[in-house]
Amino acid sequence: MKTETAEFKKSLNLLDSTAIVIGSMIGSGVFIVGSDMARILGSPGWLMITWLITGVLTIFAALSYGELAAMMPKAGGQYVYLREAYNPFAGFLYGWTLFLVIQTGTIAAVAMAFAKFSGVLMPWFSEQNVWLDLGFLKLNTVQLLAVGSIFLLTWINSRGIKSGKIVQNSFTITKIVVLIGFIIIGLLVAKNIDAIKLNASYFWDAQQTNDGITSPLAGMALLAAIGTAMVGSLFSSDAWNNITFTAGEVVNPKRNIPLSLFLGTAIVTVIFILANFVYIQVLPLRGSPEGQTVFERGIQFATNDRLGTAAITSFLGESATIIMAVFIIISTFGCNNGLILSGARVYYAMAQDKLFFKSVGTLNKNGVPATALYIQGIWAGLLCLSGTYGELLDYVVFAVLIFYVLTVAGIFVLRKTRPNAERPYKAFGYPLIPAVYIIAATLIIVDLFIMKFDNTWPGLFIVLLGVPVYFIWTRKNKQTLNE
Repeated sequence: MKTETAEFKKSLNLLDSTAIVIGSMIGSGVFIVGSDMARILGSPGWLMITWLITGVLTIFAALSYGELAAMMPKAGGQYVYLREAYNPFAGFLYGWTLFLVIQTGTIAAVAMAFAKFSGVLMPWFSEQNVWLDLGFLKLNTVQLLAVGSIFLLTWINSRGIKSGKIVQNSFTITKIVVLIGFIIIGLLVAKNIDAIKLNASYFWDAQQTNDGITSPLAGMALLAAIGTAMVGSLFSSDAWNNITFTAGEVVNPKRNIPLSLFLGTAIVTVIFILANFVYIQVLPLRGSPEGQTVFERGIQFATNDRLGTAAITSFLGESATIIMAVFIIISTFGCNNGLILSGARVYYAMAQDKLFFKSVGTLNKNGVPATALYIQGIWAGLLCLSGTYGELLDYVVFAVLIFYVLTVAGIFVLRKTRPNAERPYKAFGYPLIPAVYIIAATLIIVDLFIMKFDNTWPGLFIVLLGVPVYFIWTRKNKQTLNE
């Protein structure tokens, strides 16, 4: 068997790696989740604080992951870290959940967002336009486009890492330029004095709105609300760790992966905070679901929660619908390219450990795990057709945080079990910053388990489903060896 270095083509430099981090993080979330967060918090100040906490925690996690990435620059990234810090069982549970829901569910959700916004430009793509009706299964043209986009990107990435990175760099640069333009216009040109005055009048006055009923928030209730609201901001800021999956293809990974993790998460954090600051500069946070204008509906009740569209409409008029649709089409297409490119490397690493189908652990003539790419694409496509991807993503935010906590805690474990291991980069601020992340993320996990139990226990259940699968798989491997 060839070595990993000989198999993979070292093609990703620092720019490419940072583009994967940024491009995978920026999808459609930042233009949508703010409305629900505003209903939970009811305060411009606390909305901004929630995004700030999310950004700081994400950067803290990225700084911590840098040590693991430099120490183990292998394809599979986080899966490898969990395997080495704990055992193959821990790694498998992560890989199982990643394949079943986290990566593929996100790919499906992003593809559906791409297809829905494409319908703004091309009305033929509509959930009401049913292309195939078998009774038990209905296939509409939005699903058709979503699945088609997944397989197009899967095919592009099967052509080699260079093909994938060209798409990633192009779309990521475009996204950043457009977002910077949105922020500059929003801050310097489109400020709405009436919105600013209204937001200032209740800037720190938190209140939760649920089914038309508002209730004040203070003390522990406010902290619990912040933790609940962070589901949206955390989901929007997720996928930053995907660059670790592609370590086998990164040039000088011991330097470039830790650096790209920090640069990527820091850039996106600044962009997301500024974008939300634009929202409260052009729209009042509080509004009415019966409002006739974007101003009257406010951030809380932006039509279909399309906050980005509402913000642009406030200063560009109805043409904003087309403008935002074009941008989200670009943003989601580029985001899915990063997710598709990187996710397959985890399944490849699992197959190398005989914890996934053997064929998944092979590379094609272009030096990429094509079988892993297509299996990922097929499952993500099925999730698009099932219509359950949205619910699944709600379930796994809880599980994702558990794995992040375990991975960061792995730094402490490996410092003890492998004190003499080579560490080209050591976690910045160790042990304080990793410890702060672990404590904060654990508190959010507990908060979600209590406040959103219906959406968290299924996530835990999905993880635990991997337990019997792991033992069945390892037992099968032992039987094969004994034959």
